[in-house]
Amino acid sequence: MTYLNPAEVESALENLAAAYPSATELITCPNPTHEGRTTRVLRVGTRSGVDGLLLLGGVHAREWVPPDALVSLAADLLEAHGLGTGLVYGGQRYTADEVRHVVEGMAVYVFPCVNPDGRAHSQTADPLWRKNRRPHPRGGGCVGVDVNRNFDFLWDHTAKFAPDSRVATSADPCDRQVYRGPSAASEPETRNVVWLLDTRPDIRVLVDVHSAVPVILHAWGSDENQSTRPEQTFLDPRFDGLRGRPRDSAYGEYITPADLGAVSALSQRMRDAVKAVRGVDYPVEQAYGLYPTSGASDDYAYSRHFADPAKTKVHGFTIECGRTFQPSWAEAEQVIREVGSAALALALAVPAAPPG
Repeated sequence: MTYLNPAEVESALENLAAAYPSATELITCPNPTHEGRTTRVLRVGTRSGVDGLLLLGGVHAREWVPPDALVSLAADLLEAHGLGTGLVYGGQRYTADEVRHVVEGMAVYVFPCVNPDGRAHSQTADPLWRKNRRPHPRGGGCVGVDVNRNFDFLWDHTAKFAPDSRVATSADPCDRQVYRGPSAASEPETRNVVWLLDTRPDIRVLVDVHSAVPVILHAWGSDENQSTRPEQTFLDPRFDGLRGRPRDSAYGEYITPADLGAVSALSQRMRDAVKAVRGVDYPVEQAYGLYPTSGASDDYAYSRHFADPAKTKVHGFTIECGRTFQPSWAEAEQVIREVGSAALALALAVPAAPPG
């Protein structure tokens, strides 16, 4: 077997929606990509008015496993629910009752290929291509935006971060890795995720699946967490130019003790679920520990409630799965099981997340 291309990802979602109409909803995103592709999200769940979990994949084009992992998870959940069976991922088992709880007691939004243009380019022309395919007048390496630096969270790193912070983003359109785009949420791929969060207030947890470290990351990615100085937040311009320096006392990103406890516990559940599959350890870490970031999906999701208390609080996580971007299919199948196990463990624990 080989990795799914973007058209095959969309066909898989269509087929699952057709096969399980009472347990799914196929959602069409409103913003076509630069190359004219339409992306869709599969909502798995039989009830409305329940807690939602949003799973993103394929944000970075060269990371081939996440879209396949999320399509596989949706298929596994729907088939097991339809047959009234449990699920087994290596050494990790989920009972029929647990599957029923996820499908009938919550909503799982599966958005497997956020950046289909980039994936198509990676699979056919440049395997290590990371960004989307935004055209640029200068052409060549100046094509594309890193979608995971384009969200509206401290997007303008030149103003918001310390000059020596080494924040992993760039204002240079010719940066082949982390160009942030011409403005926050300039990209259709970014706007589709924002639209989903805006229109589906039942979503309480977001997981952006990437590769390959492996690690499980939680908020914040902008600076070291602290829970004693609530005035030090991304919203306060007094701290612009101070963020992102390691191990300094000038600034730390505020997170409430309750939220820090929740994201730590939920991350540990995912870690345990992954390790049970075949013994591989995905350490838990604050996102900033990997490197400082701005404009990332997980921080954006969590920041929304602070910027506008009327919006649902959404805890954001990133799973960095596997050890290579494009492993052999035999290895990819193992990583797919790890992602599925982590996502199910998280889905079963979502009600433990404190509401806003």
